[in-house]
Amino acid sequence: MGDPLLDDVSELLRQAAAEVVVPLFQRLDAADIAEKAPGEVVTVADRRAEELISAGLRKLRPGSMVVGEEAVADDPELLRHLRGAGDVWLVDPVDGTSNFAAGRRPFALMVALLTDGVQVASWVYDPLADNLASALAGEGTRLDGTRVRTAGPVPAVDALRGTAMTRFLPPDARRAVEAGGRRIGELLPGQHCAGREYLDILTGEQHFVLFWRTLPWDHAPGTLLVREAGGVARCFDGTDYQPADDGRGLLVAASDEVWTEVRAALLDG
Repeated sequence: MGDPLLDDVSELLRQAAAEVVVPLFQRLDAADIAEKAPGEVVTVADRRAEELISAGLRKLRPGSMVVGEEAVADDPELLRHLRGAGDVWLVDPVDGTSNFAAGRRPFALMVALLTDGVQVASWVYDPLADNLASALAGEGTRLDGTRVRTAGPVPAVDALRGTAMTRFLPPDARRAVEAGGRRIGELLPGQHCAGREYLDILTGEQHFVLFWRTLPWDHAPGTLLVREAGGVARCFDGTDYQPADDGRGLLVAASDEVWTEVRAALLDG
């Protein structure tokens, strides 16, 4: 028998995907897509799914606060709750919106629960692949119902496989990562969906992923999943990722050893 909270939120994400997100995939028209910021789009699926998920989470934890990506776009002051007391849900209703809006995969639905600012539970669901990962702090990570571990034998640097999201990197850091990528076995271009990148670390498809932007709804869910599976999620300076931090630069890896190897290859020159 699973944990009731993990099961309830998992079912909520499956419901949002089945009733709102997947039926609109490859069925959007121009009126269903808007630009909320330069280069950032939002669709009717994002808004409807966030409303459904948020309502369900409030019922599961009466008195809790929901901080959703689309709600923050309308009211950035909501982010202050990440440093507050009590239960706060982070919601990314459609992670990979640019993919979704263009009719491409992957995309994911993601939720994290913070209590007094600390990550205590998380969920990432890729509805097209039907992969659902969940974790409770201190109790490990499950992928499609099976306990998973990422830590294992560490490949040589030239056998490592992972993603470096270079689009938002400062020019100097981008040049360093691109040059260092020649020392990595396979540096992938990225899937434009953080949720899928985290799932692929859990499945062993890749060993690491590097980001510059650290928006909390993009990373609070996945970082807990990876940590509870034996991996690490640290800022470029080696400090542990925290959802409320405003810093930039995040390297997530299947193990401490992989993190150290990739950090040296991509960022130390």
